[in-house]
Amino acid sequence: MIKNIYTSHKETANNFFWRGLQVFGKQGMSIIIFFLFAKIFSPYDLGIYSYIMASIVLLAMLSDFGVTSATSKYVAEYNVRDKEKLKLLLFNSVIIIVFLASILAIAILLFGKSFFADKFSYVIWALPMIFTYPLSSLIDGFYVGTKRFKELALITNILGLLSLVYFYLLSKSFGVFGALMSQNIFYASILIVLVLRYKGTNIFKVNKEIIKTMSYYSIIIGLGSVGNFLYSNVDILVLGKFGLIDGIAYYAVVYKIFSILLLPMIILATVVAPNVTRLFALKKYSTIRSKMLKESGLLLIFGIIASIGVYFITPFVFKIFFPQYNLSLIMQYLLLLLILVPFRLFSTYISIAYIVSSGHAMITTIMLLIFGFVNLVLDIFLISVFGFIGVIYATLISQFMLILFKDPYFWYTLNQYMKKESIQ
Repeated sequence: MIKNIYTSHKETANNFFWRGLQVFGKQGMSIIIFFLFAKIFSPYDLGIYSYIMASIVLLAMLSDFGVTSATSKYVAEYNVRDKEKLKLLLFNSVIIIVFLASILAIAILLFGKSFFADKFSYVIWALPMIFTYPLSSLIDGFYVGTKRFKELALITNILGLLSLVYFYLLSKSFGVFGALMSQNIFYASILIVLVLRYKGTNIFKVNKEIIKTMSYYSIIIGLGSVGNFLYSNVDILVLGKFGLIDGIAYYAVVYKIFSILLLPMIILATVVAPNVTRLFALKKYSTIRSKMLKESGLLLIFGIIASIGVYFITPFVFKIFFPQYNLSLIMQYLLLLLILVPFRLFSTYISIAYIVSSGHAMITTIMLLIFGFVNLVLDIFLISVFGFIGVIYATLISQFMLILFKDPYFWYTLNQYMKKESIQ
């Protein structure tokens, strides 16, 4: 039976394996590095590091503003429909990102001190990431869109393993500054090697049509990214504004565990996404609906099992490796977030694999903006009332609201496509 399942889904299984290794070499390795810092740093220093990285993620998100996600979609689409546009895509995508990142960098240099105050020097050290992070994700999208998963996995894993050495040495020697310096080296090295290894034919010519098309869809995804930011890293920024630096460390640790549980589904979704794009182009809506329903049910069950397992394993891990943290607080916050995991697993999967890849990113964008703003308002209100744990309450309420509105609406949209197709 297992052999038959593998045979019928051989391409997806192989791509998932290599994509999984690639994500481990990048996002997965960054998770390991975070817990390395959690071991080396005090909760206060980890809070400072997390606050700066949340700020940089916001800036990198604005310099990208959906370009990398849109690129993955158009790489897969142009690879099937228009090979000439594919040759122009990389250069024109780079132009958009570099332009946006340059404007942000100038703005931070001119006005950043008034916002970040005594943390401004940390931001300056981390500023190169607003270029290297989105650009490395951009070229990553070309590898994914053309299904070069194996090559991508080998490159990122080798660089990821090598990075452990300088991450440890620099953070141990220079503290938070060393940690930020290491992040700069990490993303710059990934970008350089991926560019050197990329053998696709590229035309270095500005194409207004591609820039216009990319910009339009990128804005939609970018607004969704803003909404997504309002669900996670904005919590850290709000805690920082309340002066709860130690609280940032606890929230970052718990949310990182939460992110680890979501990571396999994100990997799987990026592997499946090009195939979903093709199915939508072929108007096979009933196939899409059937696949989505079955996969969502399986992910819900998997999420329940994973949440139970993590809850019982976590105390042993923290007692051994992270004794400087208050275990009772960790478990209290983690239990609340684990309730959310089964639902976020299938909802995140549907967003990446189906909604965005099918060209319906506007659904995710609108929902994320609405309920992301709700999360921000709840953060401010609930933290002021309940203290640090208010940020956990805000996360639970806003994310359940998103799931209840976003996924049923996409299901409705898919059914409308099927009705139109049956009439024709």
